[in-house]
Amino acid sequence: MKKRIWFNQWFTTVAHFIEMIRYNSDGIEFEVYGTSTNENALYLSYCDAAFMEPDTYGEEYVQFCIAFCRTHSIDIFVPRKENVLISKHIKQFTELGVKVLVCPDARLMEMLDDKEATYRLIENHSLLKNYVSIPEYFIVTNAEAFKTAYNRLKEMGHKVCFKPVIGEGGNGFRLIKDQLDTIEELFYKGVSHQITFEHAYSILKQQAVFPPLMVLEYLDGTEYSIDCLALDGELMAAIPRKKGKGRVRELEENQELITLAEKINEALEIPFVYNIQVKYKDGKPKLLEINPRMSGGLHYSCLAGINMPYRAVKVLIMGNKAIERIEPHFGIKSSYLEKEVILKDITEKISQERAFFS
Repeated sequence: MKKRIWFNQWFTTVAHFIEMIRYNSDGIEFEVYGTSTNENALYLSYCDAAFMEPDTYGEEYVQFCIAFCRTHSIDIFVPRKENVLISKHIKQFTELGVKVLVCPDARLMEMLDDKEATYRLIENHSLLKNYVSIPEYFIVTNAEAFKTAYNRLKEMGHKVCFKPVIGEGGNGFRLIKDQLDTIEELFYKGVSHQITFEHAYSILKQQAVFPPLMVLEYLDGTEYSIDCLALDGELMAAIPRKKGKGRVRELEENQELITLAEKINEALEIPFVYNIQVKYKDGKPKLLEINPRMSGGLHYSCLAGINMPYRAVKVLIMGNKAIERIEPHFGIKSSYLEKEVILKDITEKISQERAFFS
């Protein structure tokens, strides 16, 4: 009998994960459900059943998720949207017989969702503070504190950048430059994440208080994502993925980063699949963030010969019986091309689902 697996609001690249889970080497059959607030979300075309989901958040959204699982007899739920809150309610899903691919430690999930809390966790951890370096940073909530933090970091000799304390990916990231708007930047740089201090300061002064910003040293070296597969403190795979120029990605047997992943796994015991992002400065890797979910670029790491999305689902279903140390293949360099995809028409299913959950 096919297992029903549901992906809620996700990145477009979840389409790759859906295919990897569907065409697994064990021959386990899955019926894939997908939901989105965007009826043209590309990954819905890769699902066996696709529906619109309500544009809600918080407790109301969690109740939608519980109702969706009950209505469609979902066996496995792979959440991205509101995954922290879903972790807090995991018992309600378990009572329905639903296995959820999310770290069940809701407190840890909350800390990893907050960049300041993550850095404090590293700074105060007896093991991690000796193995994991973090950038110099300040947390600010008003323009004057922003100015002070900027000046202090400049006095330390750093280039300065800032980003929201709670946010996903590069959303809200800006690099502060002394001068902008050269001909080269205007004609050739495309969309820029650079801003002058004066411009940023003038914008931030528009509000007396704003959501917490992290003002920190800019790391100008190579960036890596380390995709990890683990359960009960057993690290089955750690694959450092170097971000090259443009679209180039390279799987690198970087023992320094593999050791870093081993120490984070030993200390935090994040289960299933997760991602560690670091960037180098002066030859030293510094932590950007830890994402307790499948990363948007996980499919690149799977070129190492490990079907990480399926294996994560397998350990979720089978537990310790599925633990297996896997040796990845390194030295693989890759890129990608766009591909046209005919979108699935889900209009009828949209109306049905809206009617049911209204």
